[in-house]
Amino acid sequence: MMNYSVSQHLQTKSFSVQLSELKFTRIFFEILQYQELKQLKEFIILQVSAMWLYLVALVGLWLFCRWYLERQMVENLTEKYVFITGCDSGFGNQLARQLDAQGLRVLAACFTPEGAEQLEKVTSPCLKTTLLDVTSTESVAAATEWVKEQVGDKGLWGLVNNAGVAFPLAPNQWLTKDDFAKVLNVNLLGVVDVTLHLLPLIRRARGRVVNVSSLAGRIAISGGGYSPSKFALEAFSDSLRREMHPFGVKVSIIEPGTFFTGLEKCAAEFFATLWSKVPADIKELYGQEFWRKFGRP
Repeated sequence: MMNYSVSQHLQTKSFSVQLSELKFTRIFFEILQYQELKQLKEFIILQVSAMWLYLVALVGLWLFCRWYLERQMVENLTEKYVFITGCDSGFGNQLARQLDAQGLRVLAACFTPEGAEQLEKVTSPCLKTTLLDVTSTESVAAATEWVKEQVGDKGLWGLVNNAGVAFPLAPNQWLTKDDFAKVLNVNLLGVVDVTLHLLPLIRRARGRVVNVSSLAGRIAISGGGYSPSKFALEAFSDSLRREMHPFGVKVSIIEPGTFFTGLEKCAAEFFATLWSKVPADIKELYGQEFWRKFGRP
């Protein structure tokens, strides 16, 4: 009986020791897990804090750069001449008025006498206008001589090639070679002609050429000559920029998004006229439903 009790006591003691060891092991692992979780939490807090510090520093740097750039003022604006094409309406008209208000000597080229007259009514006497058809080399040459008389020895500080057309803008199968040529003659060849004529004056002033392109010069979203003309204009601008760098002349491209410039007013009438000229087999191919959706203003 005694032996049995001792044996039972030893077994109980052994079990207690094993249980204690298990408890100790569990507590030990819990401590380790707690420490790991604590370290992980501290690591996450540290990383988030660093991220916010980087973000604050980046925003601060951006604000500083913006503040610094806005403080940079161009001196002697009243002695700097800027020639802008396509000033009858739209971007060219707004730019001419804005630069005139800032004191620059604006030389505004309009396509029609009415456009020039309207612009002169809302600007200062310092703004001068001339008529220009960028598709006519004779007109470009005459405008160049006029610019020479205006700027004298100062040269031309800025040239903004803004004149452009969008129509005919339609599925390619609706159009002819002449439809493409109409757009290319204005948006590309007109820009080339004006730029080449005025480059000597721009070099003299170590000025800048600004070509108004379009997002359609990167992504062709419709048929017609508009996108091809803008793609080509981007290429011309890039090559000209490299050529003019040794002479201190800058070349910039502006790619406006979607803006209401006045062309939208005549879109419905244009599409109706174009549809009436489309061959019968092409009309049958596309159908009236396509025409109604595409020709909707």
